[in-house]
Amino acid sequence: MTRRKQIYEGKAKVLFEGPEPGTIVQYFKDDATAFNNQKRGTITGKGVLNNRISEFLMMRIAEIGVPTHFVRRLNMREQLVRAVEIIPLEVVVRNVVAGSLAKRLGMEEGAPLARSIVEYYYKSDALGDPMVSEEHVTAFSWASTHELDEIMQMALRINDFLSGLFVGIGIRLVDFKLEFGRLYDKGEPRIVLADEISPDNCRLWDSKTNEKLDKDRFRRDLGRVEEAYQEVARRLGILPESGPVDIRATDTLQ
Repeated sequence: MTRRKQIYEGKAKVLFEGPEPGTIVQYFKDDATAFNNQKRGTITGKGVLNNRISEFLMMRIAEIGVPTHFVRRLNMREQLVRAVEIIPLEVVVRNVVAGSLAKRLGMEEGAPLARSIVEYYYKSDALGDPMVSEEHVTAFSWASTHELDEIMQMALRINDFLSGLFVGIGIRLVDFKLEFGRLYDKGEPRIVLADEISPDNCRLWDSKTNEKLDKDRFRRDLGRVEEAYQEVARRLGILPESGPVDIRATDTLQ
């Protein structure tokens, strides 16, 4: 097998040059990190599950007219995506008070918000991903005013769609993180959804019990992390009856 050129390795994924110009292969790892990489560990089978969950959600989001970088899943741990110029922002949509919002404002976790809140964070592990305003984003030319308007509209549309989808399977979408990029078509940039959508970057609570079904189980040492990810996949209808069949990393990480 010809060894592919690695482009980048992040906390949860490795990126390789794709088979065609303008494409990238995303490899999903089992590595888990929290608190800006201060806590590290492994969630067995996470890469396989996140690959499947993100594939499913990206395809459904594309069906409602939101453009994404996703092309297709290649195997258990890899998917083919379009190469985009990532906008250096984490776009967080909040429906319920949780996580850093609860700590920052001294609010009780679990309280519903009167309306969804969209926050921007500058992507920088070294700086701890600081929260920024629209003025920061445009002043430093991370994105234009028009691009921010597009991002806001897409984020809220995705939130409406995913909230309904998860309600239908007994899950409350508390909050989630999105990333966007520029896809160039004949020299003209177009904003598309990038990265992934999975229990790694969504807070997902059981609608009846508020049991956490996401990476907070790892962050807070709640245990049964693998089972929570499997439960999300099972409710989405994408987990085989036999459970998550893993593969050795060396079979695909080339």
